[in-house]
Amino acid sequence: MPAQTLADQLKSLGVKIGTSDLPPPQPKPKTGIPIEDVVDGRWIATRRGEVFILEQTFPSDYRHGIAPLCPSAPLLLCSPSPLLIIAAWANDGRLRDLPLESFAFLDTETSGLVGGTGTYAFMVGVGRFEGETLRLAQFFMRDPSEEAGLLEALVDFLAPCQALVTFNGKAFDAPLLATRYTLHAIPSPFADFAHLDLLPLARRLWRDRLPSRALKYLEENVLNAPRTVEEVLGYEIPYLYFDYLRTADATPLKGVFYHNAMDVVAMAALLSHIVHMLADPLHESIEHGLDRIALARLFEDLGKWDEAARLYECGLEQQLPEADFWQAVKRLSTLQRRRGDLAEAVYLWEKAAAEGHVYACVELAKYYEHRLRDYAAALDWTRKAIERVSELDIPRYEYKHWLEELKHRSERLENKRREI
Repeated sequence: MPAQTLADQLKSLGVKIGTSDLPPPQPKPKTGIPIEDVVDGRWIATRRGEVFILEQTFPSDYRHGIAPLCPSAPLLLCSPSPLLIIAAWANDGRLRDLPLESFAFLDTETSGLVGGTGTYAFMVGVGRFEGETLRLAQFFMRDPSEEAGLLEALVDFLAPCQALVTFNGKAFDAPLLATRYTLHAIPSPFADFAHLDLLPLARRLWRDRLPSRALKYLEENVLNAPRTVEEVLGYEIPYLYFDYLRTADATPLKGVFYHNAMDVVAMAALLSHIVHMLADPLHESIEHGLDRIALARLFEDLGKWDEAARLYECGLEQQLPEADFWQAVKRLSTLQRRRGDLAEAVYLWEKAAAEGHVYACVELAKYYEHRLRDYAAALDWTRKAIERVSELDIPRYEYKHWLEELKHRSERLENKRREI
């Protein structure tokens, strides 16, 4: 008979092996100021335990700065549809066919700002529209042992939705939550959702006008919605939560709830503002010329050349920094050539060439050589380009590249002129 192992001996004495029969860990008793005394929330039961939730509603007439939270129905139905444009930009056709009620605006507050399996979301704020009212729910766990309950509650809230709207969420919030669902063996509720990340879109629209595209900065400088003194800095939030776990005093977390709520509301307002811009990009309410030029570039990249040309022309009539003005002239001239409007392209090249822009001289040389077969005029513009290059303060390698290309063009044109 084989000798008994230690595990067999322990079992014979009635000692249980492993942790499968142990009850889930319970939160430590709190002796400080509990969260329900700090914010007006409630406890809800889930299949995996209790979780604390704070709910708010924002009615249809609520404005976050200059922007309504809910875009009006005519804007969503106009042609071309703003959501159709956003779907094309995001390369996700599902976004164009979804009603606004299917979008969930989601933001997390986490135990760390880097990510990884050791980082968890102790608060998840998520909003969705019910009609024209934004319903905001913030799920909070007073202890990491309540994470499964938070994740289950989020599953129920997201049930009517089919798309996530986040700000840098593709890189951070969504992967973080997906990891936590996997660790708890709970199916992710947004695994098959469309996902609109507003950060890359904000960069496209405001990278030339604003020094920062952080959500809070966009609130202040695009939406004109500064936050109140309740706001806490994002990098402080993990430390505030760990202090709460240590002291059981939830008082400092009131600012964290405010910060999270405003992030969610700001995303809804920012999307609404972008929808208004895309629905009527020529509207006089778009006061900044760089915003108009950014819209023109977006429409151009999506192949909407006629709309892009009108937007460039309108933007050039507004006040622009000099460098941005001439960059817009260059893009418009290239676009007009692609559209077949050579007369307008030539007019813009002549305007830019008069200000010493080398590319414009080169384009005019190409035009006279290949379109008009006027080799003398083409040679004249090539020589002007060589003169302009010598006046530029550019790196040596760039100067050498320009000079070699232009001298080669000049020699070819000289030969063509002699052959006539």
